[in-house]
Amino acid sequence: MTDQTIKNGKLVSLTYSICDQSGGVLEQSDLPVSYIHGGRTELIGGMDRAVAGKRAGDSVQFELEPNQGAGPHDPNLTCTDDVDNVPTQFRHVGAEVRMQGESGDVKTFYVTKIENGQLTLDANHPLAGKNLRVAVKIREVRDPTPQELMQDGMI
Repeated sequence: MTDQTIKNGKLVSLTYSICDQSGGVLEQSDLPVSYIHGGRTELIGGMDRAVAGKRAGDSVQFELEPNQGAGPHDPNLTCTDDVDNVPTQFRHVGAEVRMQGESGDVKTFYVTKIENGQLTLDANHPLAGKNLRVAVKIREVRDPTPQELMQDGMI
């Protein structure tokens, strides 16, 4: 472990978890994720600002409102239909359905609910509209190699 602080141009490796307000884990990375601080990689909701100035071994926790995370839930991206109108391969919660709109755009919808003969499809990000708690553990801070700089488009 080095004793460097996180600042622009440093390679940072971290693990994280994203939880809902009741503490349920929504997303987690136990394998370190690496990025070059100040580079092209965008982190969720200002995570890069939250870790700036920290060192390997430090932990950071912060909360995100929907507009800082996956955005607000858009009810226009949700539709309900009679389950009998839906092909059988999509009649389970979690099924992924790709649909093309009138303008030619393709959107992915997920079956989020089936009840009372109705099936609900939702194209919102699964974290949309949710307040989130983020916990980050900084694993490593160091100077990037020339290859890592090239991969990030920094040189």
